[in-house]
Amino acid sequence: MERRKFLQNGTLAGISALALGSTGNTAQAAAPASTSDAKGKPFNMNYGPHDGMFKNSAGSDFLDQIKYAYDQGFRSIEDNGMLGRPAAEQAKIGELLNKLGMTMGVFVVDTGNNWKTSLTTGKQEFKDAFIKTCKESVETAKRCNAKWATVVPGYFERNLPIGVQTANVVDALRSGAEIFEPHGLVMVLEPLSDNPDLFLRTAEQSFEICKAVKSPSCKILYDIYHMQRNTGNLIPVMDWCWDEIAYIQIGDNPGRKEPGTGEINYKNIFKHLHKKGYKGVLGMEHGNASQGKEGEAALIKAYRDADSFL
Repeated sequence: MERRKFLQNGTLAGISALALGSTGNTAQAAAPASTSDAKGKPFNMNYGPHDGMFKNSAGSDFLDQIKYAYDQGFRSIEDNGMLGRPAAEQAKIGELLNKLGMTMGVFVVDTGNNWKTSLTTGKQEFKDAFIKTCKESVETAKRCNAKWATVVPGYFERNLPIGVQTANVVDALRSGAEIFEPHGLVMVLEPLSDNPDLFLRTAEQSFEICKAVKSPSCKILYDIYHMQRNTGNLIPVMDWCWDEIAYIQIGDNPGRKEPGTGEINYKNIFKHLHKKGYKGVLGMEHGNASQGKEGEAALIKAYRDADSFL
């Protein structure tokens, strides 16, 4: 399923609801707190839900969902489609986040060419579209207080050698970095697993490109779900590429749902990130394993469980 579609469908999965019960609390390791006791306490790590994740509990208005997420202890959000929201709505979201002391996570630099052969070709039309969207993204970032924006270079150009494709992508990204740098905005390159046509596939490849771009505004988005599917070896690869990683996203595999629904040991990964001193956002870019308010409560409990690593 393509990245742009999964959020629309993620909450419809027909997996049975996770059982509600007690969950560990880091301040009371000897006497684990109940889920209700933990409610509202900030998590050890900075997890960021997205629009629709708590719609059954908070309603369809994203602003109300943000308030609800804050009340559950979350201190960030992310919104892939922020660029497409009206400017007034972007500003309202930024104002609310500022009032609550929450962080705005990534939104996508969506040129309309992310899911086709584009930047790898070296064609000026695609580079121009990318530069135009980067400039629009700066204005969006100002309104919603964003610091990171996701960039997807598109598909392979199978008629060109891989080195030429890479050079074309680096050239375009340097132009984008020049736009972002004066504003302190960082584009984070996301290697993906959605289909084999995508040019950017691994963290190591992204690391190489970031080193070639040589800009503080060009870093890696390490999406744990995609990296598990493409390469595995999650913690060692993360450590190899650490100085170029600026943002991390979450999703268990298989299924792309909350921690505890698949094969990834998220408690161990969160513990590792905590030890490394990671203070950034961990974007919850996944669907809900179960539907309704019960599914949303189970999702929160899953994060309480995975976050109880201290």
